[in-house]
Amino acid sequence: MDIKVSLATNFLDIILGPLSSLFGWVARLFYSFLGSYGLAIIFLTVVIRGLLIPLNVRSQRSMLKMQALSGKQAELQRKYGHDKQRYQEELYKLQQENGAMGCSGCILPLLQLLFIWPIYRVVSGPLHYIAQISMENLQKMIDTASEWGIIGKSVTKENHIALIDVLANNSKFFRHVVTEGNMSAGQMMDLHFLGLDLTKVPSINPATIMKEPSVYIPLLFLPLLVLIVNLVMMRMTTWLKPGYKEQQEAKERAKNNPARAGQVQQDKTESTMKIMNWVMPLMMLFTTFIWPAAMGLYWIISGLMGILSQILVFYLFTKPYELKKAEAELAKANAFKKKAAEQGEGDKSKSKKKKKK
Repeated sequence: MDIKVSLATNFLDIILGPLSSLFGWVARLFYSFLGSYGLAIIFLTVVIRGLLIPLNVRSQRSMLKMQALSGKQAELQRKYGHDKQRYQEELYKLQQENGAMGCSGCILPLLQLLFIWPIYRVVSGPLHYIAQISMENLQKMIDTASEWGIIGKSVTKENHIALIDVLANNSKFFRHVVTEGNMSAGQMMDLHFLGLDLTKVPSINPATIMKEPSVYIPLLFLPLLVLIVNLVMMRMTTWLKPGYKEQQEAKERAKNNPARAGQVQQDKTESTMKIMNWVMPLMMLFTTFIWPAAMGLYWIISGLMGILSQILVFYLFTKPYELKKAEAELAKANAFKKKAAEQGEGDKSKSKKKKKK
């Protein structure tokens, strides 16, 4: 078991270690410029989510192309509905030819999941990633604190939040590590933001809250905001997606005709998407109660950036597409009416000629 854990840790370090260092460097840059740990986390989040906007745009474009191909997809369904493998092959070929690959929408959530670990490394190890204290010196400080009996064994050089608390509240220990050259006085960080201690973990345990109510009661606003922001983002993702109105209308029609096979398949897909949409907010809420409060701040800003991204993409791509689609459908309807009217006039003319004869 220890070998498996060691291999998993080494794998994470090899794959995500450079990403943790990069995020730490960006956070350190903002911290040195702004002098605020909270603002550093906020601007780090803005940068990360800003870099993901092009992927969001690409995903939305792909969805619009998929929407435009819905007619051809329905033809394939009618033609190869009995042969699922052939249908999937033809559908893949159609999507590939038109640049509408359905998997593009999965990239963004996967990257968000990938970024959780390096962000956690930064917020649980700010003395290394932001204050630039070496891992070697951090281990010396932890060993000394352990020998003095002022720190628990669970503290590591990667997760040293409790060490920061000791440095802030034990002046004797702080003077000792500075004298030993483990750190300089200037490397000590203030990790408060808007009156919140971002090193603490939010808790709903009454015993924990009553020990330091001035610390833990304000922290409860973070998980509440995490939940609200991500629920709003989830709803906006649904409301602003291409073809939302058409899907709602199709659902109403399906109530009157539930035997439609295509609609059953669509409902299964939507059920899967609904489950996926709930996984991320619940996971975010869960992590705010097990990780430092700085992680909750990251989730809030990430959610707000997600909302902004959805609005931006809607007005740049989705709305113009739906307007063009509505205009095309109106033009088609008018052409049909004109043709019907001309045909009616022709029939009347033929009828008059017959009566004259």
